[in-house]
Amino acid sequence: MSRNRLEEIHAGLAAGEVIPYLGSGMLGLVPGGTPVPATPEALAAAITSKVSVPHKIRKRLTAAAQFIENFKHRKTIVNLMSECFAPGVEPSPLHRTLASLPQIPLIVDVWYDSTCSTALAGRRDWGQVQGLSQAEHFGTWTAYFDATGLPSVPVAAPTWNTLLYRPWGSVHPARNFLVSDSDFVEVLTEIDIQTPVPPQVQALRSGRRFLFLGCRFQDQLERIFARQIMKRSSDRHWAVIPGSLTRKEARFLEEQNIERIDMPLQEFESALAGNAVGEPS
Repeated sequence: MSRNRLEEIHAGLAAGEVIPYLGSGMLGLVPGGTPVPATPEALAAAITSKVSVPHKIRKRLTAAAQFIENFKHRKTIVNLMSECFAPGVEPSPLHRTLASLPQIPLIVDVWYDSTCSTALAGRRDWGQVQGLSQAEHFGTWTAYFDATGLPSVPVAAPTWNTLLYRPWGSVHPARNFLVSDSDFVEVLTEIDIQTPVPPQVQALRSGRRFLFLGCRFQDQLERIFARQIMKRSSDRHWAVIPGSLTRKEARFLEEQNIERIDMPLQEFESALAGNAVGEPS
């Protein structure tokens, strides 16, 4: 990555013109390793180690979660998810760098851990909005929480300097999870007309660029959410993804005009912190 590109991204973040979009791969930066599942495959293995599910769906997270929900009750999958993500996670330097920039108006985090919330905990000028499962909150798509984790209301969101958006929910502070097939089907039936996307998120993304960190786009679900959350934003974005891309990933990046930065996330973390800048790629 060229120094000019790095400076452009850093300046955009500092000015609030670039929105970080964080995936589960961010947990790969956690010092000493993460104590919580860091991939859908690892999470599927964790929950199916506690509850028996048919072999053919054991590695498919949303299908395994649906089976547990159907045959063991919704509370069972919520409890399993809560157990998986209960351990505290030490934020990485990149988490802390992003959390230290109060001009960033919006951070999107599409995994279930509380690492980003922990990184923001030293501030009081932020809040979060989480996606809700229709199995538990029928007719209500989102829940708002202030910086202390207490329930809040949508009208408070414009007063926060930074809004943390958790479209799939999070273990903190209220154990909200979109994880089963039916959870996502409910959202996907409405997401094209943006009903599940909070109005404040729609307002904040307008004209801004996205920076995808710790994300892959191999799965259709990941691509759909990214596409719909980016809707009506800028026409230029970045994604830090090292190595080979799948055909579908390459097509998605091209369609969405996302410039791929081909370098390990650890190197990008160091570069953004000012410790190193790679050569142009």
